[in-house]
Amino acid sequence: MHTVAILALDQVVPFDMAAPMQVFDWTRLPDGRPAYRIRLCAATPEVRADGGFSLRVERGLEALADADTVVVPGCSPAAGPTPAPVLEALRQAAAAGTRIASVCVGAFVLAEAGLLDGLRATTHWVAAQELARRFPDVRVEPDVLYVDNGQILTSAGAAAGLDMCLHMIRRDFGSAVAADAARMSVMPLEREGGQAQFIVHDHPPVPRGSRLEPVLEWIEDNLAREITLGALASRSGMSERTFSRRFREQTGTTPLQWLLRVRVRRAQYLLENSDHPIERIAQQAGFGSPTAFRERFRRVVGTSPQGYRSAFHGKSGSPAARV
Repeated sequence: MHTVAILALDQVVPFDMAAPMQVFDWTRLPDGRPAYRIRLCAATPEVRADGGFSLRVERGLEALADADTVVVPGCSPAAGPTPAPVLEALRQAAAAGTRIASVCVGAFVLAEAGLLDGLRATTHWVAAQELARRFPDVRVEPDVLYVDNGQILTSAGAAAGLDMCLHMIRRDFGSAVAADAARMSVMPLEREGGQAQFIVHDHPPVPRGSRLEPVLEWIEDNLAREITLGALASRSGMSERTFSRRFREQTGTTPLQWLLRVRVRRAQYLLENSDHPIERIAQQAGFGSPTAFRERFRRVVGTSPQGYRSAFHGKSGSPAARV
């Protein structure tokens, strides 16, 4: 039987810990036998959880040496640096060929242990930049649900941790067993899109008091119109070359990229809050055609307009939500 060790560190996030415990525990082989043996372990007999309660843990770090898979849930930032014995135990497990996976910000623990150096990895999108800053040898991919490097896996938020666990189950026992585990978890075996669909794309910042402020506000109010670089430069009283240079200096991007970002954000808002057909939303956001809208939206958000609406529309059962 495949043994999974869940490593509970101080200030462990309860959902990050419980989700893999539950999905592996629910997994059954075709003959009804359990597919996995679950072991909760920790560096100390008692672990504080993020949420104001403590856990009594029967197994210590030695459980990592006997595991086929080790899962490291995320912890609150209040936990501080990972204890050296934990990092060493993870390194030894990796050296022995044990599969090691992290949930959410558990990726920081794997990075501290040096297990992600030179590898692709992900974490919750809120923490992705910090992971990349602190560990420059890690190739952080913030827009995916999970990354499988073979022996080392990382996932985004806790829900993405379930996606990763189902992926590992499919690797271990095939699609039929994984599909049954997915049904027990009441979730699809594969979700469309990546983390990008869950990132809040705020309106690009408008530099207050700058010469560009009026034209940027004008763009916001006229997205449905055709907007050219020449028209923007003219409204700003500059040449196209000067306008482009000033625009990049004050916004950090090009006029075209700024415009596309605003249009996608407007489309997100309309998909979430209106019953308008996709074709109408494409027009309202200023895209030349529904095809161009769908292509750009998928490139930026990581899923289709239909998929985004299904996930985030407040009235997902309405006919328009299925357009």
